[in-house]
Amino acid sequence: MPASPEADAADLAAAPPRVVIIGCGALARELLALTRDVPGVKVLAIDAQLHMRPSLIAAAVEARIGEARARWGDDIRLFVAYADCGTAGSLDAVLDREGVARIEGAHCYEFYAGAAAFADLQEQEVGTFYLTDFLARQFDSIVWAGLGLDVHPELEPMYFGAYRRLVYLAQTDDPELTARAHAAADRLGLAFERRETGFGNLAPAIQHAIQSATDPAIARGA
Repeated sequence: MPASPEADAADLAAAPPRVVIIGCGALARELLALTRDVPGVKVLAIDAQLHMRPSLIAAAVEARIGEARARWGDDIRLFVAYADCGTAGSLDAVLDREGVARIEGAHCYEFYAGAAAFADLQEQEVGTFYLTDFLARQFDSIVWAGLGLDVHPELEPMYFGAYRRLVYLAQTDDPELTARAHAAADRLGLAFERRETGFGNLAPAIQHAIQSATDPAIARGA
């Protein structure tokens, strides 16, 4: 008797992924958008609050790698959707030991904007504070409360006194997020600038990671 559609769907759901992407929760929407229609890809997110505690990122990624291998086996293709992100090389030390690649760059601002464009932004004004879609959406909880300014707003000049402008690196054309980013700039007393980057270098990095799972030449870097 042929299997029912329900059984086929259950079997498909139970099949192990070919690629597991371990990424910052601040990239979760983008990672899901990039992989939603690609079969065999699983996204595992790590608490976006670590954006403010980068010393904890390497251990969190290492734990996720262990979880993925314990669940799906050592042969699963893993990719890490983090840049260095303030870990001062500790994340790369973990990934070298585990044999797992990550997206290139120092932080998400660089891989969204592109290395050359980000360098230009920094050259124009080194005192630049950056927001992404996620940080525009979560400015109050991640940035303001994350720095304790909800309790001690008098510390705001200490944190932001050296900044002159806020640049919103926009992944989407969302007027509400633009308004939130502009409001954040106003709150911090910074000039506001918006740059639409889309997914930047995140998109080709994820595409390459997925393709390398099935193409030995790509996996070898040929």
